[in-house]
Amino acid sequence: MRLSIFYSGEFGKKVVGNLVNSDSFCVSCGDLCDHCREPRTSFAPMIVGLFELRTDLPDFVEDTDEYIPSNLPIADLVIAIDLHPDLMMSVPDIALSSNAKAVIIPVDDSRLVPAGLTEQIRKKLESAGIEFECPKPFCSLELTGKPTIDEFVKLGFGRPLLKIDVDHINDIFTHVEVIRDAPCGATWFVAKKLKWSDVIDYKETISGAHHSYPCTASMEKDAQIGDTILHEAGYIIRKSVEEAMDN
Repeated sequence: MRLSIFYSGEFGKKVVGNLVNSDSFCVSCGDLCDHCREPRTSFAPMIVGLFELRTDLPDFVEDTDEYIPSNLPIADLVIAIDLHPDLMMSVPDIALSSNAKAVIIPVDDSRLVPAGLTEQIRKKLESAGIEFECPKPFCSLELTGKPTIDEFVKLGFGRPLLKIDVDHINDIFTHVEVIRDAPCGATWFVAKKLKWSDVIDYKETISGAHHSYPCTASMEKDAQIGDTILHEAGYIIRKSVEEAMDN
């Protein structure tokens, strides 16, 4: 799979860092780091295009071509993260120029990707036969039945999926393995904090790890989900842990 990523801001940097999995990416454990992520594959060879777009743009961008790179590489999947709304409207053209089969626009902040904009983009892409998903948040992405997007999920990114072992005598977590990671990388940190912790305190452990990673999702209430995207992301990782505990 060939990935072309367009991003602005810290969330995009986290997603790229998680895909590349460099030694310097995850610093959440500080001096206690035991390099738990080292065995995980780096997907850097799949990234054929990586474009950090400016954030210091006016409210209205009249000529988007001024800010979007030319001579785009051929890619299977385009991921556009936290772009200025006017630049986001150019994503269908970017996908066509890249001969892309699919586009993912994750929503970390609905002020950047309002629902009306999403629908305009969806119609343009789907009319061109290009797969599209707009997960809110990115860690809500699951298998969709869309081949190219599902290939990305099967790499191990989307709604967290874990394997958990519990010592029921001492009521502690003894093994927490990440099968599918939140695209920002937070699942690894949550897993690290859960291991050897008390099962009875799992909600507090998850919440603390999720916030201190930190999750960069918006704390503004989202009209579609009826809560903040930050809270929604927190519910998702907690539910993922609970499902693993039950298996």
